[in-house]
Amino acid sequence: MSHVAELTGIATGDTPSGEEVPAALLRARGEYLPVFVTDDQADAIRRGLAGDSFERPLTHDLFVDMVAEFGGAFDRVRIDDLREGTFYAKIDAQRYVDGEPEPLTFDARPSDAVAIAVRADCPIEVADAVLDAAGRSGEELGVDGVGDGD
Repeated sequence: MSHVAELTGIATGDTPSGEEVPAALLRARGEYLPVFVTDDQADAIRRGLAGDSFERPLTHDLFVDMVAEFGGAFDRVRIDDLREGTFYAKIDAQRYVDGEPEPLTFDARPSDAVAIAVRADCPIEVADAVLDAAGRSGEELGVDGVGDGD
C-alpha cells in the first residue's frame, strides 16, 4: 500500500559524517520522510514550489512542457523502494494514442520525480515499506509546530 505525501519543503539535516545537506521533506501516514538531495536539486524543488518562472526554462520545466506538448500527462510519482540507503522512485505517466490513454512508467531519481511532481501538480506517493524503514516523527526531526497524527 502507498500513501499520498505532502511535500512540506526543503529542510537541512546531518549525514552520518556530520555534513549538513538539504532534504526534500515529505509527510505521509503521519510521519516524515527526509529525502536527501544535492543543493541544485533542492533549488529546483524550491523554485517549483514557489512557481518561479524564468526567461529560459529550467530542465524540469522543459521536461514537463515537452511531455504536455507531445500529448502526455503525469499521473503520479512514487517513492516505492529503499535499498542500501538509497530511495528509488517511479513516474507514472500516460500518452494518448488514437484518443486512448496508454500508461507508461519510468524509473527516476526521487529528487527529479519530486521536482517534476511540483511542476505537473501530480501526487507524490510513498510505499508503506519505505515509510516503515525510513519514516521519522516530527519530534525526531525537530519539525516544530506540526503534529504527527493524521
